[in-house]
This record gives sequence, C-alpha cells and structure tokens, in this order.
Amino acid sequence: MMNTIDAFSSSYAQARAKFLAAAADAGLPVTSHLHPLAGRDGEVLAMDVVLDGAPDAQRLLIVSSACHGVEGYCGSGVQVYALHDAAWRAQARAQGVAVLYVHALNPYGFSHVRRTTNENADLNRNFQDFSKPLPVNVGYRAIHSLLLPEQWPPSAENDAAIAAYVEKNGARAFQSAVSGGQHEFPDGLFFGGTAPTWSNQTIRQVLREHGRTAGKIAWIDLHTGLGPSGLGERICACQDDPVALARARQWWGGNGATPVTSIYDGSSTSALLTGLMWMAFYEECPQAEYTGIAMEYGTLPFPEVTQALRAEHWLNKHPEATPALAKQIKQQMMDAFYTDTDVWKERIIAQAREALFQATEGLSA
Repeated sequence: MMNTIDAFSSSYAQARAKFLAAAADAGLPVTSHLHPLAGRDGEVLAMDVVLDGAPDAQRLLIVSSACHGVEGYCGSGVQVYALHDAAWRAQARAQGVAVLYVHALNPYGFSHVRRTTNENADLNRNFQDFSKPLPVNVGYRAIHSLLLPEQWPPSAENDAAIAAYVEKNGARAFQSAVSGGQHEFPDGLFFGGTAPTWSNQTIRQVLREHGRTAGKIAWIDLHTGLGPSGLGERICACQDDPVALARARQWWGGNGATPVTSIYDGSSTSALLTGLMWMAFYEECPQAEYTGIAMEYGTLPFPEVTQALRAEHWLNKHPEATPALAKQIKQQMMDAFYTDTDVWKERIIAQAREALFQATEGLSA
C-alpha cells in the first residue's frame, strides 16, 4: 500500500511522472493526448488516460482530475493512490467494473497554477451549444471591473465597492454572479468561452473511445475550493434529472456518508451552473445509464478563494507584475485549492476511497 502523502505532488511534471509510474507498476498501458502548448517549465503537457479492466466492460467508472487545472494537485493524488491500492483494484475487478482514469483534463492550468485552460476558459462552463445564443450573466457584468481593477492589491475603495454589492444583494447572489459562468468577458473570471476548448474536444474523444459499449457508467470528477476544509461534498454531476439524483444519493449518501447535494435544488454549496463538462456524456454515450458526482473538497473560506482567483486573473492580464508579486499570487492560488498538510491529504484519500467503493457497489447492483 502506498503512503498517502507520497501520492501527492508539488508540480504538474511530478504528478504526471507519478501517475505514469503507477500505471506502469500496475501493468496498465497509457494513452496520452498531447496538448499543443508546453508547461510552465517547458515540460510536455498531456491528458493521460489509463483503463484498468476489460475494454468491453458493461460497467465503467470514470475517475478524473484537474478539470480546473490547479485543482489537479488534489485529484492527481487520489488517482495515483488508487492505482497503488490493491484492495480497491481487486474490488473493482470482482464487481466487473472497469475503471478509466483521466489524469489532467486541463494540463495547462495544472502546470501553470491556473484554474482555467490556455484559452482562459473555465472548462466546467465550456460545454455549451455554441450554435445557439449563450447564457448571459447580468450579475457578473455589473461587477467585472470591480473584480479585476487596474492595480493589485485592490484599493480600499475597490474593497468597499465589492462589500457594498454583497451587502445589497447578499453573499449567495455575489457567489452566483462571480462563479455562475459568463461568456461576455474573455479576460474575466469563470469565462465559459465562445468555442469548445482543446480539453472539451479531447475528453469527448475519450468518452467516445471508452464509453460507447458500456451499459452503465459512473463518473467521479475531483475538485477543490468550496466548502469546509477537508470535507468532500458529493455534488450530483448529472443533468436536472430526479431519477439520476435519487440514484446518486442511494449510491453515495448511505451509511453515514456526506449526503449527495444538487445545484438544481439549492442543497449544494455551488451556485447554479451551465455548460458543465458531464453534459458531454449524454451526447457521446447516449446508450448508457449515467450516474455521477463531483467530489468537491473544501480548502479556504469562499471570500479567500475568490480573492485568490481575482489576483491570479489580474496577474494573467498584467505580465509586467514584479516577480515578487507574481510569486505571491501563485502561492495564494495554491493555498486556495490545495492544502499542503498531511491531515488534509489523509482526509482526501479516505473520502475518495469510500466514494470509489460505493461507486462499484452501485454499478454492480
């Protein structure tokens, strides 16, 4: 059994090396979808895919990391640990479940310590029908210039203006305006894009290659940045479907586990979102019964996470920033989405293992 702490990494390059080594140790081949750009240190970027199980398995579990780049520091650790976990792998085989590990959905953001893709897009807002009019986020439009002021750190006047918006509209409305997704400001926060990103196109290809023959598919997509520190909120990752939600709650919400929440009924800490990645499943694998969750691990309070995102987006707009300020902002981003302590990492692995075992039970029921 691998040491929990050793499964995690301090850079994308190290995380990828550990994932590839874990696959090799398990005797599993890797398919690497190479990104057209290089990483922060000039390294190769890729969405690496490993199938543990029969290619024609009727039950398939997808475990993915780094939809939001920097959040891959957590998700990659879960995947590396799982590939070394003999008890978990034996359980999946015994239940006839093939496991598809998708490492670094957004390798660019992972490497560059960004939440976004190289297109500055939030991948989990990018799965829209771009042939139709895109959703309009009126709330974001009202605060875009406040979120990304000309100077950083923000002035006292800027802080006061944002505080006044929150006081007038409420914290939940502010969260929805900021994080709900927008397609109007390409340099802004939570930009959903105006066309499919490389990551969007590539994960669709992966789904077609591995999901077209399965009758039942589950998906655990690993995230960080919302909720109490170390707590993994299980957010239903399906379309607004009461049957799929009930199934997710049956699989992942029993035996005292954290209840499965939903963005559609207001029970989740997340705002209501559109353009979500798992919507691609319904288009690429329409033959299968689908059940999924986003495992959302808490790090810092939402205001601190928002401040880190604002700073990092500001830095992306201002490459002339001093090296000292750039280093400080990147560390602020890391702290907002990855808690580098042994206790936090152990909690992440424990909850992930529970969710993995529950998924195989649900798929085989």
